[in-house]
Amino acid sequence: MKLFDVYPLFDVNVVKGKGCKVWDDRGQEYLDLYGGHAVISIGHTHPHYIEKVTDQLQKIGFYSNSVVNKLQVELAERLGTISGYDDYQLFLINSGAEANENALKLASFTNGRKRVLSCQKAFHGRTSLAVEVTNNPKIIAPINDNGHVTYLPLNNLSAWETELQKGDVCAVILECIQGVGGIQLATPSFAQGLQAACKKYGTILICDEIQCGYGRSGKFFAHQWLGIRPDIITVAKGIANGFPMGGVLISPEFKPVYGQLGTTFGGNHLACAAALAVLDIFEDEHLVENADVVGSYLINQLKALNSPHIKDVRGRGLMIGIDLDCPHAEVRKPLIYEQHCFTGCAGQNILRLLPPLCLTKQDADDFIERLKKVL
Repeated sequence: MKLFDVYPLFDVNVVKGKGCKVWDDRGQEYLDLYGGHAVISIGHTHPHYIEKVTDQLQKIGFYSNSVVNKLQVELAERLGTISGYDDYQLFLINSGAEANENALKLASFTNGRKRVLSCQKAFHGRTSLAVEVTNNPKIIAPINDNGHVTYLPLNNLSAWETELQKGDVCAVILECIQGVGGIQLATPSFAQGLQAACKKYGTILICDEIQCGYGRSGKFFAHQWLGIRPDIITVAKGIANGFPMGGVLISPEFKPVYGQLGTTFGGNHLACAAALAVLDIFEDEHLVENADVVGSYLINQLKALNSPHIKDVRGRGLMIGIDLDCPHAEVRKPLIYEQHCFTGCAGQNILRLLPPLCLTKQDADDFIERLKKVL
């Protein structure tokens, strides 16, 4: 059997990592400004994380959600406190797409509606409902194209109000910083107006914080820069530093019903141990604050380059987009193969930086020097 060939791969076999560095099977070191696509939040192979996950695995790695799992209770309490949502409820699953699936399902159960408003250039996942609210027809199969979704431009409040006032919108789903869409930021006036319109017309506001959340923006959630409080928040990626996990944070206005949502693997003992270790390190090493400080520093250093090849630098915290005057591959490939530095991308000409939240100013300066050589 061969692998189903759906990923264009860089010819690098990563076998080891530590902090913001990874190594290939030939011993070559790379600076990691990609974080495994924003998944590595606390850095690679953090000793506390290894200790906690190993200790849990030696006790029990998995049992079903038919029994009490006090690690889930502890995680909900800790996450509520650190994020500022201690009055919300937590449902644990395995991935970001699954988080968005359950958020949309819960919204529809609550108000009985079917239509969803999503952003142009949005990305919310690759499963049934999640891919339908993703604005990329190339990855929406005919079976997923069920006419539930209207795509609207980010920050154009009047367009959203026009649709909401029709009274048939189940949910609005919003990335407060678009990832795949090119690091586009929602404005406070748009977000606050959208929240008010959702409340007025009985629509559920879902903030997809899968990539932009969990400390990456320099606050725990990106929407906290905008002065809003969504009805439902979805998380994944950095929640467990690479262990597959996702979560849905649910307003106390929603009342749980037995059997309404469910999962086999979600919230298992090993995943909860990993997620609790991440929160320990967030608190002990002040990683959310570090994302704000080092992210602001890196953005300013990128702008100070004044390179004719850089058209714009956008972002917040350690979620940064570099708009280039050429296809991103012309910069990204030599960064990997010549300067030994991983970055992400978006669209045709945007470099996307999603490093671990433990990135230092020294790491940022190191990246700037490597980028300058390529530019």
